[in-house]
Amino acid sequence: MANSCFVISLLLSVGLVHAAPSFSPRQLGSTRNDFVNGDGCTQMTILFARGTTEPGNVGTVAGPPFFDAVEGDIGAENLAVQGIDYPADVPGFLAGGDAEGSQLMAQLVGDVLAQCPDTMLVMSGYSQGGQLVHNAADMLSAEETDFVNSVVIFGDPDNGDPVGNIAADKVQIFCNAGDNICDGGALVLPPHLAYGADAGDAADFVVQQAGL
Repeated sequence: MANSCFVISLLLSVGLVHAAPSFSPRQLGSTRNDFVNGDGCTQMTILFARGTTEPGNVGTVAGPPFFDAVEGDIGAENLAVQGIDYPADVPGFLAGGDAEGSQLMAQLVGDVLAQCPDTMLVMSGYSQGGQLVHNAADMLSAEETDFVNSVVIFGDPDNGDPVGNIAADKVQIFCNAGDNICDGGALVLPPHLAYGADAGDAADFVVQQAGL
């Protein structure tokens, strides 16, 4: 019974907090495939994994405000954003992050290294997307780990855990007071939905880390 209540609480909270008018992913800016569909390399590349139940492949809560802030600092023409296509469903969260999505993120790190070795690579995610960042980082080779220029996670379910072997000074975690997800829980409360407010600080961190 306890496990059933746990899952039901998560489903209800996630469903209610993300309730919104119906828009297409393009209208919401919740899908980005700049690396996969791009024609060339940019100064910075962000691999981003959205949170549970979010639309598109980058969602709307944390990703788009973060990208906009980075573009404001370095110019839209100098940034490529690639969303991670994965289910972003409740079972994935309960499993510690979708396994195939985690593998895809790790694979994309290698793809970016091979195709754009001079880009400044950022691994980033929100909520379950943060779990994917942790999982993917654990899968990276030493060369791929060194290639990651910075990491930003919003509302991290694995808050306090290292991000693979990526140096701690390359990692910035945003966890609001009262965010039950960051505290290891499963309730999506208002603090978990407020990470758009951290977009500027997150952008400053990755831009400074990249030396741009």
